[in-house]
Amino acid sequence: MFENRPALSKKSQSKQAETLSPDDIESMKVNLFHVRDEVLKRILTEFDGEVTLDNIPRLRKMVEVFFNQVLTEENLLYTRTNKARMLDWVFADIVGYGPLEPFLSDPEITEIMVNGPSTIFVERYGKIEYTGATFEDDAHLRRIIDRIVSPIGRRVDETSPMVDARLPSGHRVNATIPPLSLDGSLLTIRKFSATPYTAQDLISNGTLSANLIAFLMACVEARVNIVISGGTGSGKTTLLNVTSGFIPEAERIVTIEDIAELQLHGKHVLRLEKRPPNIEGKGEITIRQLVVNALRMRPDRIVVGEVRGGEALDMLQAMNTGHDGSMTTLHSNSPRDSLRRIETMVLMAGMELPLRAIREQVASSIELIIHVERLRDGTRKVVNVTEVQGLEGDTIVLQDLFYFAQTDFKNGHVFGKLKGTGLRPRFLEKFRKSGITVPDQTFEKD
Repeated sequence: MFENRPALSKKSQSKQAETLSPDDIESMKVNLFHVRDEVLKRILTEFDGEVTLDNIPRLRKMVEVFFNQVLTEENLLYTRTNKARMLDWVFADIVGYGPLEPFLSDPEITEIMVNGPSTIFVERYGKIEYTGATFEDDAHLRRIIDRIVSPIGRRVDETSPMVDARLPSGHRVNATIPPLSLDGSLLTIRKFSATPYTAQDLISNGTLSANLIAFLMACVEARVNIVISGGTGSGKTTLLNVTSGFIPEAERIVTIEDIAELQLHGKHVLRLEKRPPNIEGKGEITIRQLVVNALRMRPDRIVVGEVRGGEALDMLQAMNTGHDGSMTTLHSNSPRDSLRRIETMVLMAGMELPLRAIREQVASSIELIIHVERLRDGTRKVVNVTEVQGLEGDTIVLQDLFYFAQTDFKNGHVFGKLKGTGLRPRFLEKFRKSGITVPDQTFEKD
């Protein structure tokens, strides 16, 4: 009855911030889960078929009525505060995502990591924190996982023990259960802000400088092919979202993603998302198939959320055959490592191309690599902006245009500045042809 739920209303979400603490749950544990089970049993018995999840306020009222009945019948006495918090917890567990609700509604939390039913960590401002919150047992955690994946027609069980999904709010979810996970079910939720980050936000939090933003805007307008690289959680998708926002509204953009995360608001944006295989293992649509299909949709630019395999070859060909100004991200440790990863991914396409031919394709397609890192203090920063200059012999020549120079690490904080190298990119000719003027001081050496 309560599996295909919508997201809780903002009013309901705000209540979750005041829900039971781990100490409250521990002290009330014997009665807490019993009361929840009794409330759920009465709703299913007496109101099944009469209530829809589109009416959250009415459902909450029913939970409250049965909740009070159970407390009265079993002579369970609590303070007004704890009783209210207990009701919020019961409601969240029956309709929402149980112990996860407070973390989902906390705007400061960017990642939720459930390492089995008794261990929940969160990431806040780039730092990982232990929460102390728990699930009742692994079966309780599995029910919440099922509640997440069932609305999108997915299932997770012993025959399909891994699943990727997306919450109605857009948050990305990965779940892994036994036998793959040895210590209980695992759940990771990457949260995304309802209000996308802007260029000014990235300047304010020190990810990059106003000078670099102006340069990137010019690159996008001049249709420079861009790759954004970095490690897990370094801010690649956020930067891609901001950079893609500089594309002129008149252009036709096709976005292709594993799990849809980009939030472009242009009038001519076509969003594609890969499809996993169904229960029978059929019907899968890969990123590579979507890239090939996108070429038939008359795009001005293609934005691929992340390249991970053979689709890298199709992306390079798109960049080199009339779809310049396209963008993508990939996992790597440095700009040079990005090129090695692209070479490896192109080989995964099964075309058996010689290495020199691959490098020629890379050097003639990719023009700019923006490398981002999550530093020791949890902050995310652009650390390299590197031009791909071309092929000399068998080596792709790279040139840094900007780099992050760390000056100190004190009291848990990284200090430094994004500096120019004093070198100018070869693709400035693209700027001139597009009538774009970039001040000379943009590239001045600091």
